[in-house]
Amino acid sequence: MSEPYTSNTITPLFSAGAIEKRVSEIGKAIANDFALVTPECPLLLIAVLKGAFIFAADLLRTITIPCCIDFVHASSYGSEKTSSGSVSIKHNLTITDRHLLIVEDIIDTGLTMQQITAELLTMKPASLGICTLLDKPEARKHPVDITYTGFMVPDTFIVGYGIDYNEHYRELPFLGVLNS
Repeated sequence: MSEPYTSNTITPLFSAGAIEKRVSEIGKAIANDFALVTPECPLLLIAVLKGAFIFAADLLRTITIPCCIDFVHASSYGSEKTSSGSVSIKHNLTITDRHLLIVEDIIDTGLTMQQITAELLTMKPASLGICTLLDKPEARKHPVDITYTGFMVPDTFIVGYGIDYNEHYRELPFLGVLNS
């Protein structure tokens, strides 16, 4: 860890090595579960921007079956550390009869994932699963059926590895708790 990240601002939670190991394990499980997909109809990862872009890129490289990636932009956070209560979703996806795996950085209240899932299901995919790097079950207010989970975390504000606070800390190679 370099000097700027050893301050009292961030308490490390998961190291870069621990993240790499867990992402690899998830990638192997996905490849096993979707072993029957074909190059004509590959698994489609849908990364939720912006927070999941690093996780999705690393995950994509560990999956050993035919797959593609696309993106959806969803936001429920304002400038504070809590959800705004409304979700903005933007995408240009064509997914009918495709096997989908939504890749998210963190699921806390479940509102964003519930709304993304509901919208994508109206487009009639062949299947739809959810993969999240971090799950905060203590914060859940809306039910979400998560297929793959990287790490269970307490209900604290986490940054790093693509996850930000006011567009800061995405570049951190580890995950940590942002202290007040």
